[in-house]
Amino acid sequence: MGANEPFAVRLATVLDAMPPIAVAVSGGIDSLTLAVFAHRHNPAGVTMFHAVSPAVPEEATVRTHMLADQECWNLTVLDAGEFLKGEYVANPVNRCFFCKTSLYGAIRPATTMQIVSGTNLDDLGEYRPGLEAAKQYDVRHPFVEAGIDKAGVRALARELGLGALAELPSSPCLSSRIETGIAIDPVMLAAVHATEKLVAARLQPTTVRCRVRAGGVVIELDGDTHARLDADTRAALAADVQMLFAGKGLADRVVSFDPYRVGSAFLHAKMAVKAL
Repeated sequence: MGANEPFAVRLATVLDAMPPIAVAVSGGIDSLTLAVFAHRHNPAGVTMFHAVSPAVPEEATVRTHMLADQECWNLTVLDAGEFLKGEYVANPVNRCFFCKTSLYGAIRPATTMQIVSGTNLDDLGEYRPGLEAAKQYDVRHPFVEAGIDKAGVRALARELGLGALAELPSSPCLSSRIETGIAIDPVMLAAVHATEKLVAARLQPTTVRCRVRAGGVVIELDGDTHARLDADTRAALAADVQMLFAGKGLADRVVSFDPYRVGSAFLHAKMAVKAL
């Protein structure tokens, strides 16, 4: 497989060498692109699995169902049951390991196909404990095997005619917004999601994350949006977010604003990487 070959050719080569596959579809651009490509390439050799839980934004499930209907996928929707695991709810730095263990553990009994994920080359440079869970279930990563990074995934999505989905911002599960060590709670995740939708509607930012920290709620925004945030807008938004959290029984939350930082809720990620 040559590095100068088109992404589609490289991915097709990888998929052709695999047995029939079961795609774990999160509803994000990576797994959706993989699912669309794989199904169009070999409809008889692919099926899709999508997990729903309080940590999965409803928009991700809507996107998955939309494409399943449009592309005529064989789609199974399941509850991976990660909230039944105390290790996951406790929110350690390797929380994603327990999440993916639940996901792949739920998919495995439902199919004999090769489980694959939408992991791309760029993901390998980040702290991703879920990849350790993938190893335990022999999950393969076609984009990685084909040498395709995030930009390549988006290029493929455009070639596939996925329209606005090709530019869909990265958005990890809602639990990633909760600071390491603070227990994951469905009510809190609902408040986080509602806050992000409120801020997105009010400011139209490129990126927004609602982080729950020991010291309060932090709204992280892309640099341009954060820079143009004036004092009156900050105060009004902070008051609205406080009311939103209070309405869900999560009162007395100090709200502040910061520039967006990838993975800023993982307090001990560097230590964990060294430990691994």
